[in-house]
Amino acid sequence: MALRIVASRADPGLYTLPWHLPLEQWSEHVVALPRGLSRHVVRIIRLGGEVYALKETQEPIAWREHATLRDLRRMDLPTVVPHGVVTGRVDDEGDPLPAVLITRHLGHAMPYRTLFSHGVRADSLPQVVDALVVLLVRLHLADFYWGDVSLSNVLFRRNAGAFAAYLVDAETGELRDELPDRMREYDLEVGTANVFAELMDLKAGGLVDHDTDERHVIELIRERYDDLWAELTASEQFDVTEMWRIEQRVERLNDLGFDVEELDVVTDWDGATVRVQPRVVELGHHCRELRDLTGLDVEDNQARRLLNDLAAFTAFFGAEGEDRMVVASTWLHEVYEPVLAMVPPELRGKLEGPEIFHEILEHRWFLSERAGAEQGILEVARDYVDTVLPRRPDEALPAPGGEAGGQDEGLLLGEGDVDAPAAGSSAPAE
Repeated sequence: MALRIVASRADPGLYTLPWHLPLEQWSEHVVALPRGLSRHVVRIIRLGGEVYALKETQEPIAWREHATLRDLRRMDLPTVVPHGVVTGRVDDEGDPLPAVLITRHLGHAMPYRTLFSHGVRADSLPQVVDALVVLLVRLHLADFYWGDVSLSNVLFRRNAGAFAAYLVDAETGELRDELPDRMREYDLEVGTANVFAELMDLKAGGLVDHDTDERHVIELIRERYDDLWAELTASEQFDVTEMWRIEQRVERLNDLGFDVEELDVVTDWDGATVRVQPRVVELGHHCRELRDLTGLDVEDNQARRLLNDLAAFTAFFGAEGEDRMVVASTWLHEVYEPVLAMVPPELRGKLEGPEIFHEILEHRWFLSERAGAEQGILEVARDYVDTVLPRRPDEALPAPGGEAGGQDEGLLLGEGDVDAPAAGSSAPAE
């Protein structure tokens, strides 16, 4: 059987890897990162400037998951990026080895256990739950049946004090022409059962308080899912004299970060009442607005926070009548970039730039309240960099040269895919 490597972009280094060895025996190129429980053998490797996650699985499953992830990425859904599939592997004795799915590592993303081991408190569980629920709703809106909803099959990135969730295991997933309610309900039932077990695991590991109420968290998942699904999909009926409610509905959806592609507006036979059914297309309303203005590509909550700061900057300088693109460029070059430039290289692995900026705004609010006066953004940034950021754990890959070198510690497609044993603004202060 001939070795076959199919990848979206040729990387000569892939062909030199020891494909004749099971992944559990790999040492060269392996990067030391947090790990979780899994039914698969997975490793993260670094090849030059690229970082990949490798997962051993059966060949048909590898091809199917690769195709599913590509479809989801084309739909702009939050998943890891599929890179390729390796088949035809044999060991030195000529015996066949499992196929390998290759994905690109998602920077500054962590499994749920790592979140809590890095200091996320139990009272942040609702934010983690919200991230999982938003991901599930987005997938269901795209008619995707997950089949194995869990915290273990998700990676989390910080998102302006909240979290954004990314799908990392699409092995059981399926894109359908239309997703029936019964399949959505089954996904929700599986998810609540899995999260309950995962919370018990966190308790056993001492990562959350023993008085954490798992049943309350499970109820929260169902409540948040039902509320968000209804807001995004339910029809609304009102009197024709209340047409302003159409705009209000769209604004609520935009505030949640979703864009509305079209509205199905139907009046009854005598024109006395109106029924509105929105067609929501995608989360990312604030991301796209900020990207159009500044070129910054960030998570949606981060985008909302940066847009609020841009609005405060605009108001402070009385630039409301100016071209918005010009004002955004000024804010970017006079506020955002100078603030982030104050972070020394050795601390840049702590958090992503947008999250650091968000935390500096939070720090400004704290310092201003303590001083009883608004504090300047650059002075606040210096204090944050000196006193707060150094205490944060690193959430990025180690620098080149810091590979694991044989340590059995790869973070890979997520905890469910790693082998392991059983309010301020930046307007200057006056």
